[in-house]
Amino acid sequence: MSVRLYVGNLPQTFDAKELEALFASVGEGVRFKAVNDRETGSSRGFGFANVDDVKLAEALIEQLNGREFGGNSLRIEISERRDARSAPTGERRGTAAPSASRKSSNKVVHADSVDSEAPDPRWAGELSRLKALLANQTVGV
Repeated sequence: MSVRLYVGNLPQTFDAKELEALFASVGEGVRFKAVNDRETGSSRGFGFANVDDVKLAEALIEQLNGREFGGNSLRIEISERRDARSAPTGERRGTAAPSASRKSSNKVVHADSVDSEAPDPRWAGELSRLKALLANQTVGV
């Protein structure tokens, strides 16, 4: 079973070969894909790694999470799929309820399909402010 890892806090400019070499120092069989900005093509500072072996995934997290790479401290953790997040806690596939000590804000989610009707979450704050401004406007005729 493949494990998907979130790899965050990457520098804006980094050499993918160096990162792959860092992963290879822990074990073979890590496939990494950086997430780039659609408009500029530059790195957004994170990506996802697919690992075939659960033990290798755990070793990557243990050895590389918090390690310095390109001036930044890497953040590596298991990526939680968005559809699993929406299910009630008791119905998740083989996962226990999150402990009270772990904050839910530390979870990283992704989706395999993008809902074209949903607003871009990067602009959610601006969108809500615009909606409030429009709701408060009155037109005098």
